[in-house]
Amino acid sequence: MTRRMRMIIPTGMIMTTNSSLYRLLAWLSPSFPVGAFSYSHGLEYAVEAGLVTCRDDLVRWISTLLHYGSGLNDAMLFVAAWRAMAARDKAALGEIIELSAAMRPTSEMALETQAQGAAFARAIRGAWPHSDIDGMLPPGAALSYPVIVAICAAAHGIGLRDALEAYLHAFAANLISAGVRLIPLGQTGGQNALRLLETDVTATADMAENLPLSEIGGATLMLDYCSAQHETQYTRLFRS
Repeated sequence: MTRRMRMIIPTGMIMTTNSSLYRLLAWLSPSFPVGAFSYSHGLEYAVEAGLVTCRDDLVRWISTLLHYGSGLNDAMLFVAAWRAMAARDKAALGEIIELSAAMRPTSEMALETQAQGAAFARAIRGAWPHSDIDGMLPPGAALSYPVIVAICAAAHGIGLRDALEAYLHAFAANLISAGVRLIPLGQTGGQNALRLLETDVTATADMAENLPLSEIGGATLMLDYCSAQHETQYTRLFRS
């Protein structure tokens, strides 16, 4: 099998090849120019308020987001967007883009996902273009980060499960990186946190693949509170 060959396995799912893996590693790397390092997703205020003070607190915080909050919501939107793009269903994709924009409870969380989404789209157009992508997007749409990553993955023939787990890994890793700087944690502590979240990432991917989009919603009110408080936090390192 060559680097660029795609193989269809019996279930009809797309198997990730070396070429697909290469794209996922590039697109979801900390070096990909989306500015993820400048956002803490409300964690900066949580640390200042004493809600997250150590590695175990950080793991619990991120695990909760993955199971009940923005992590699961974004994963469900990712799955829906990937499937709509794979089916070339432009109407469904437009509805998912609108829903994703509506699922942001604070201005900073909206800024975070839309700024990263716009930056991701620019980088893809400049370095990894695909003719199907722009034709499927509503003109002037504000693209959230998980939705545009899913659209690009589907357009490039990258399997849903691999792309989804890579996205969730990046979600967790970015919050851990913020925690390493804010709490602070050592680099080994950060890697241990990432290891401890492996099963949570897998479980969230399982839920996102099986839950209907009608059940999207969150139960992480403390995240919403911390994000809103961060908007007026006196001293800030992060944009959210």
